[in-house]
Amino acid sequence: MRPGLAGIAVEMLSGASCGLRPRLGSLLLATLTKTVPPMSGVGSRRFRSTSSMQGFSEMARERSKTVTSFYNQSAIDASAEKSSAKYLHKELPVRIAHRIKGFRSLPFIIGCNPTILQVHELYIRAYHMLIDFPQIQDQDAEAQFCKLVQQLLDDHKDVVTMLAQGFRECRRHIQDEALIRSFLDTTLCSRLGIRMLATHHLALHEDNPDFVGMICRRLSPKKIVEKWVDFARRLCEHQYGNSPRVRINGHVAARYPFIPLPLDYILPELLKNAMRATMESHLDTPYNVPDVVVTIANNDIDFVIRISDRGGGIPHTIIDKVMDYHFSTAEESAQDPRMSNFFNNITNSGNQSSPMHGFGFGLPTSRAYAEYLGGSLSVQSMQGIGTDVYLRLRHIDGKGESFRV
Repeated sequence: MRPGLAGIAVEMLSGASCGLRPRLGSLLLATLTKTVPPMSGVGSRRFRSTSSMQGFSEMARERSKTVTSFYNQSAIDASAEKSSAKYLHKELPVRIAHRIKGFRSLPFIIGCNPTILQVHELYIRAYHMLIDFPQIQDQDAEAQFCKLVQQLLDDHKDVVTMLAQGFRECRRHIQDEALIRSFLDTTLCSRLGIRMLATHHLALHEDNPDFVGMICRRLSPKKIVEKWVDFARRLCEHQYGNSPRVRINGHVAARYPFIPLPLDYILPELLKNAMRATMESHLDTPYNVPDVVVTIANNDIDFVIRISDRGGGIPHTIIDKVMDYHFSTAEESAQDPRMSNFFNNITNSGNQSSPMHGFGFGLPTSRAYAEYLGGSLSVQSMQGIGTDVYLRLRHIDGKGESFRV
């Protein structure tokens, strides 16, 4: 185990700086450690306390990089000393340790929920696997590290769904909504950042002239919107027998460097919301429904994707709640068989996570992701007419300030 990094992370996991009392934190730590299956010599190890927390905030902070630095990165060398692998090897345990600390700051009754506890244990397992991986000295070790990273991506693909389910199960015990929102924003955005870093490193090994790792050199917003329009329409047709047509206008020929991964999380949610609202407000005429309109606007600083529907708008009584975790019309739809499966029947695509829909997670998670990417997600509703959703994201071409991963 690497002494410096291990010591830093151990201090984070000791419970001294989180909301739990030390005795309770120690008890929870002991319980969780026993439930993690042994792997590659980890089973007999226990967290050890270190002498001091002095300098902790400086040493243990996450070392984020501007996304432009990844765009300027070349494909991976034959050498295992490549900075991408070494950075990932050092950075992932620190980020995961921060997330474990976050789980231990939750109120005890929420942290003990079996589903949330399962996610907590996934992070502990990942931490052990990463911290025990030896320094990368040659190409074979780097190849093994890539396999480990891919395994962790696969193991954690359902984390969003599990968190949504867990918090829904213990919803009645939530007294501090602000604390839970902060926890979920931080956890979900950190997860997105970790997945982008891991996906980028793995993609550097692929020979694709259109990509630099995870970054598409000339991403077409029109094409990525069309991909998810087709997907959302199939779901809508399966549920309702029909779906709204989607018209795309604006800067449809625009192309620029960007990361498809976060768009693959956000766009399906926004399009499905628009289609569902449209169909639900025209149940009497399901084969004669208004179009959903997607407008693309591109400029030197950022780009905007507006999704407009004629689904009747969001009622005044709930407009302020749509960005809150666990506010979802899916609960109401359970009473109507025409709506029951619309948000839940989304399939996985590649190595992406499972759906964040149907538990009141879709829109707030999309908002958190947009803000993490240096942008914003806003909703404008015209009650009685429809809703416009604006997704605004910064460019990463280096001409302006870009977000950090």
